[in-house]
Amino acid sequence: MKKLVWCLILAPFFCAAQTYSLKPLNENTKTSIRGLSVVTDKITWVSGSNGSVGKTIDGGLTWQWIKPKGYEKLDFRDIEAFNEKEAIIVNAGAPAYILKTVDGGENWTETYKNIDTAIFLDGLGFWDKNRAIIFGDPINNKMKLLKTVDAGKNWLDISSNLMMPLTKGEAGFAASGTTIKTLSGGKTWVASGGTVSNIYFSPDYGLTWQIFKCPVWQGESTTGPFSIDFYDARNGALVGGNYVKDKDNSNNVLLTNDGGKTWVKPETPVAGFRSGVAYMNKNTLIATGTSGTDVSTDGGKNWKHISDVSFNSVQKAKKGNSVLLAGNKGLIYQLEVNN
Repeated sequence: MKKLVWCLILAPFFCAAQTYSLKPLNENTKTSIRGLSVVTDKITWVSGSNGSVGKTIDGGLTWQWIKPKGYEKLDFRDIEAFNEKEAIIVNAGAPAYILKTVDGGENWTETYKNIDTAIFLDGLGFWDKNRAIIFGDPINNKMKLLKTVDAGKNWLDISSNLMMPLTKGEAGFAASGTTIKTLSGGKTWVASGGTVSNIYFSPDYGLTWQIFKCPVWQGESTTGPFSIDFYDARNGALVGGNYVKDKDNSNNVLLTNDGGKTWVKPETPVAGFRSGVAYMNKNTLIATGTSGTDVSTDGGKNWKHISDVSFNSVQKAKKGNSVLLAGNKGLIYQLEVNN
C-alpha cells in the first residue's frame, strides 16, 4: 500500500491535504475477481474465476465464498446484487449462463443459457430492480443484446434493435464487466474496442440506438476502452489502453460532458492501462488496473497515482460511501480517504 498527501495544484486557494490508502479486506483466495457489486457500506458481492462468488455483510470483516453447483468451472465476469439475498451473475465465454439467487447464494436458478460457440457476454447493467440489459461480443457483426423486465427471471434477445453492424474486429471487453453503464430512465452506454472504438447510446431502454466515435487508443485486439462510468446523463469518463502494455498510458483516459457524443483527453492522464473507473462524487474519480490505481479530484482533468497494487475493478457503494477494488488471487481492498 501507498499513502499520498497532496493538494489541488490548480487551485491553491483550496489547498486541502487528503490521505489516500488502500486497506486489504481479503487476499489469497483462488479466484481472479472481476465482478464487483458494492450494495452498501456493509454489503458487497464479488464474482470471478473457478466458479467463485464472494459476499460480505459486515463491511469486509468476513467473507462467505460460494460456488454455484454445476457451474464450478465458469468465469463469472459480472455480478449485480440488490441486498444480502438477491444477486445475478454472468459468465464470460461459451456456453453463456445467467444465474440468479434470492436466498443469499445457497441456491441458484439458471435463467439464461446460450450454447452458440461464438457467444461471449461482456457486461450487465440495471436501470432499476426489474429492468436490465446485457451486451456481448458480436455474432455475425451484430452486437448481442439481452434485456429483462422481471428482475432477471427471463431474458429477451433485443440484438435486432441495434441496426448498425459492428466493424470486423470490433468487440467488447469483460475485464471488469463495466464497459456498459446504465442510468435511470433507460439511458445506456456501451463502449466497444479492438480494431475500432465506438460508444453506443440508447435513451430508451435499448429500443433505439445512436453511435458516437470514441477517440481512445484503438486498432489492435488488445486496445480500447475497458471501463466506462457516468456521473449523470452528461458527464462521464472512460479508461482503457492496451492490456499487454499495462504501464503505457498513451491516450487511455477520456472525458465527456455531452453524454458521450464527444470526448477529450485530461491534462494529466492515469499512469497506465486501467480496467475500472468510478465516480466517488462529481469531482472525485478513481481508476484502477493491473499497473495500479489513480485518483482525480477535479472531475478527471488531472490524475495522481496512489498505488502500484494490481486490480481489475473498482466500484463505489450504491448506497453509501465505501469504495472497493478487486483483482487476482482474491484481492479485495478498500479505499480510505482522510482529510
